[in-house]
Amino acid sequence: MKTKLYILSLLGATSLFFSCGDSPEQNTVENPDTLEVTVETPSKSNQSFLTFSGKIEAVENATLSTRNMGYVTRVNANVGDEVKKGQLLIEINNADLQAKRAQVNAGITEATAAFNNAEKDFERYNSLFQDNSATQKEMDDITARYEMAKARLEAARQQKNEINAQFAYSNIVAPFSGVVTARNVEVGDMANPGMPLLSLEVPGNFEVKASVPESEIASVEQGTGVDVLVKSSGETLKGTVSEISTSASNSGGQYLVKVALNETDAEIYSGMYASVQFPTTAKENREVVLIPTSTLITRGDLHGIYTPSQQNTAILRWVRLGRTIGDEVEVLSGLSAGESFITSAEGKLYNGARLEIQ
Repeated sequence: MKTKLYILSLLGATSLFFSCGDSPEQNTVENPDTLEVTVETPSKSNQSFLTFSGKIEAVENATLSTRNMGYVTRVNANVGDEVKKGQLLIEINNADLQAKRAQVNAGITEATAAFNNAEKDFERYNSLFQDNSATQKEMDDITARYEMAKARLEAARQQKNEINAQFAYSNIVAPFSGVVTARNVEVGDMANPGMPLLSLEVPGNFEVKASVPESEIASVEQGTGVDVLVKSSGETLKGTVSEISTSASNSGGQYLVKVALNETDAEIYSGMYASVQFPTTAKENREVVLIPTSTLITRGDLHGIYTPSQQNTAILRWVRLGRTIGDEVEVLSGLSAGESFITSAEGKLYNGARLEIQ
């Protein structure tokens, strides 16, 4: 009897197990949620832009160096210090120059004494010659000695000027009033000719140096107003093309273009990277289709954008891009001016996702 009850219990448990497995609730696949999205149509422009990368630099800047070799004995400035024109910044050991200057001063003293003596003799013989008490030969000889003494004195004085000029390279002073932006030496370092020691710049007056390829340089005109996008802050500044190089022989086909920045309260510093947008009339007066760069989907070298279909599903379309214009990019193919594209979604977009357009 107990055996029969045990078998019946097993059969009941098995039937209950299979009945639970065939429950409709367990076999139902939930449909994906509908995504709420926002769509827009591309903006259009009849003007094109040439966008090139550049770097912000101070208009007035200098890197100080020396042409003498010697140990650095004093550095009177640190990075960030404000200095005045003519202020002593670096001292380099100049014991050898001091010895040369002493020799030159002794030579000047000797040459001065010889010149004074020769000048007195010249004046004496000149008086005698005027009184016919000296011959022409004597007068010529004394004149020659006088001119040689005069030349030796001048040579000694020029040697002193040369020594003083070398002292200017051992005592480095500020060429203009500004701010120290780099310090490359410490006390005790050996300074070599041409070695950068300190860098200075005048703050507040900046320009952007951009390289433009030869295929586009003809479209850039001096005096043109441009927009400068500072990459680190995202700010857009105004500037004017101030200089265009006419040679690219030493820059691999890239022409240097300088853009003077207008006065601004923006926090910008030398060395920041920026994009310069040079306006130029679009060829054949064609309309330029623009979309925000934030809406792009990038996979490797491919760029795409999600668009809504007629059935309100998401479709990823690959597009070919042109120039970047501020925070927008030109679409060359893959999206026309009248078509909509998705700018934002309340969830992750994918091909076939059902959409609810706001």
